Amino acid sequence: MRSRLVTVCHVVCRSVVVLAALLLVSLALPAAPASAHGQLATSTPLTGTVVRKPLAQIGLYFTEKPAANAHFTVTGPNGSRVDSGWSYGEPKRLDKPVQEYFMVNGVFEPRLYHTGFPAMVTVAHWPAKGRYTATYLTVASDGEAVRGNVTFDYQGPSTAAPAAWTVPTNAPDPALLAQAEGTPSASAVPLATLDPAVTPAAAPPASPPAGGLPPWVVPAGVVLVVGAIVVVAARRRPAARPSGGATRSRGATPRPRGAASRPRGGTDRRPARRGRR
Repeated sequence: MRSRLVTVCHVVCRSVVVLAALLLVSLALPAAPASAHGQLATSTPLTGTVVRKPLAQIGLYFTEKPAANAHFTVTGPNGSRVDSGWSYGEPKRLDKPVQEYFMVNGVFEPRLYHTGFPAMVTVAHWPAKGRYTATYLTVASDGEAVRGNVTFDYQGPSTAAPAAWTVPTNAPDPALLAQAEGTPSASAVPLATLDPAVTPAAAPPASPPAGGLPPWVVPAGVVLVVGAIVVVAARRRPAARPSGGATRSRGATPRPRGAASRPRGGTDRRPARRGRR
């Protein structure tokens, strides 16, 4: 019985060790590369930099031409918007190529992009020194949302707002939001609105949605099932019986072969030796 319990403990311990090893390996593996396209490659000014003179426009350069209904804003230190619309700019060669990944036949393949396609966001005025933030929301050719912000510090002179300018309050287009959030919409702008001349030559298959089971779940489940089967089999294994069909009582001391039995009474009685006549 004790040997059977030891065997079961060994099996369970090995299963736990294998499961822990699989978990550590899965955590050590690098995460799958992002497959979204059309990401922000660079900007003017760069995020985290200091601007010391008023800029007429802020340039946001993407690896694909932004969607026609993309949404951009610029907010000042007090949180009020200072943007005044946006327009496409002239593409320029990037100082540093941007690498993006495409899912091809179930495998992520990298591609380098050397050209940036800008959205030029007009700044109406610079009301005060401090932190400014430019935000963007667009949709790439693979249908993935491209959103983020560029934050910089303005330390230049203050400028007055134009006479005919009013603080913008427009929100993102509902079709853009529906497309960015993956919600079906009859009025959603198709991806054909993107300029095919600047999108990748061969459109790759759409990447699978994020999420799903972690890679270690399946092997861990297999290990647990195998361990359970071994434990059940060990419990059902019949105990070995002693040969001969007879059981020996506990505490009985075996009698050596050939040993003469002693008479009862506790003393040895030897026959009297007869004297000579």
